Amino acid sequence: MGIFDDLKRSLQQDVKMELNHVKRQTNVSGVERQQLFSKAIGSIKTKTETFTFQFLPQNLNEMLQLPEAQLTSPFQTAALTVLALRMFPIDQNACIEMLNYLKGPQPLVAYDVQFMRDRFDYCPYVAESFFAGTSPQNNYTPSVPYQIKVRTQPNTDLNGDRITLFLDSSGADSDRPVTLRRKGNQYFLWEHHLLSGIRQRAADDPWA
Repeated sequence: MGIFDDLKRSLQQDVKMELNHVKRQTNVSGVERQQLFSKAIGSIKTKTETFTFQFLPQNLNEMLQLPEAQLTSPFQTAALTVLALRMFPIDQNACIEMLNYLKGPQPLVAYDVQFMRDRFDYCPYVAESFFAGTSPQNNYTPSVPYQIKVRTQPNTDLNGDRITLFLDSSGADSDRPVTLRRKGNQYFLWEHHLLSGIRQRAADDPWA
């Protein structure tokens, strides 16, 4: 079992044939083999969905007005998670109510709430960094209409009961995962890692 065999197990079916072809190339140098391998990896497709919101819901009732609130797609639930989290510094109760709706059968516990409190005390604008048009330089001010992009990675299995999707933060160098869990024809929030630290906004940076 070599590195190609390990990687093939984690990649989409449509690229496995290409990897097998690269593996069989015995008449090429190591550098050429790596170039062929990189080309094969680059051929893997990812899926991105962009959600556009004309307003940002301030409570659960307003969130339920959005078509995405049907939660019939894991991408919808991931995007709404950002909308819910941004409410925590404004109205903690509203945020908790929105998140509990997104979490379905598994509501927040006291530890979850304290974790959010600690994170937002440190960085109250972290949720805004997932909106299009934001940056540390503009103090994470989103463009209007508001947009959030949610995407897969090459090894994302959209047919599983637990699906991990990814969002890019304008204040971080790496994407942030959100895991959704299927129940019937809906997808609920299982866990997320959206509250990790990001770059300081210009308004708070004396060196900006």
